[in-house]
Amino acid sequence: MITVEDALNRVFALAKPLPVEHVPLAEAAGRVLAQPVHARRNQPPFPASAMDGYAAQTADCAPGATLRVIGEAAAGHRFDGTVPPGDCVRIFTGAPVPEGANRVIIQEDVSRDGDMITLSATLDKGPHIRPAGADFADGATFEAPRRLRPADIALLAAMNIADVPVFHRPTVALIATGDELVMPGENPGPDQIIASNTFGLKAMVEAVGATARVLPIARDTLPSLRTAFRLAKGADLIVTIGGASVGDHDLVAPVAEELGMARAFYKVAMRPGKPLMAGELAGSAMIGLPGNPVSSMVCGHVFMLPLLRAMMGLGAAPAPRIQRPLSSDIPANGPREHFMRAQISPGGIAPMDRQDSALLSVLTLADALLVRPVNDPARKAGEMVDYIAI
Repeated sequence: MITVEDALNRVFALAKPLPVEHVPLAEAAGRVLAQPVHARRNQPPFPASAMDGYAAQTADCAPGATLRVIGEAAAGHRFDGTVPPGDCVRIFTGAPVPEGANRVIIQEDVSRDGDMITLSATLDKGPHIRPAGADFADGATFEAPRRLRPADIALLAAMNIADVPVFHRPTVALIATGDELVMPGENPGPDQIIASNTFGLKAMVEAVGATARVLPIARDTLPSLRTAFRLAKGADLIVTIGGASVGDHDLVAPVAEELGMARAFYKVAMRPGKPLMAGELAGSAMIGLPGNPVSSMVCGHVFMLPLLRAMMGLGAAPAPRIQRPLSSDIPANGPREHFMRAQISPGGIAPMDRQDSALLSVLTLADALLVRPVNDPARKAGEMVDYIAI
């Protein structure tokens, strides 16, 4: 068995750079920006009013002063003229500040009578003007790589970027294996169960921004597994679920090797997830996950998602680990790194009472994987521990 760290490094070695494609801005949310882009204008493109009020010269803005209103400026409609001393322009938020004006008097500080305004005795200091380029300047760089969030999309739109260079979405072929499996909605026989892992992993794949292809269940026969691998051809990542151990019916490794898989490792010193396999098959990265539902999902968080992030250009890095104090005592850990299902509370973090790798109901209650190093000693409440958010 190899360590989790060693296994993850070997998984990262399977990641190949994906091509870059240009997509419309409206389709770029959640994609990974592949190249820096540059603003095509200042924002704002002119000095803009930050308030509704009156644009005037600062020298005229004294408590009790009176000014003559000579026009109006609204968003999208500037005042086409200059504001001389003693005059002002009615202005609204977002409108260009007229030439000659360098102050906006908020409307709450004004009383108006016809074309004349009087400034109140409690006049604020202003100036309530956003300078041209205050947000960003023409040519400003938006750096890559970066997974594009809604705020990023809004910024790119303001920069007048209509087409965005992004990495191709990795395609993940998911192959559930086993005679015991049927699809959700089917009627299982007395010795069968539902293929749940596939759908949990599909959701994980799509949440990170990749594309999942759910292939037909591969039965525990050589022809069925060969067919499944043939259908997976061309995927950036092939993920098998189950059949990766050493039992008489665990045929994934023999069939994959028959088809030319170069195996990177088999078995990892972790719980859950010991019977984990990875390698390269016909130009695709391949991960063989355990069949137990929780083991499969935990290995998805620890290995599959970091690999997909690396494929998308976000760098080869483990799942982020966060520290938090224990809210209860925990016993010593054994010779394998343990990823314990845990719950976070205001008082800290505590492992769930049951850690059986077949219990999906426990996993749904967990919001973290508490990471126990190999041979970690017993820990007391209040001690800091690492966890992975899930």
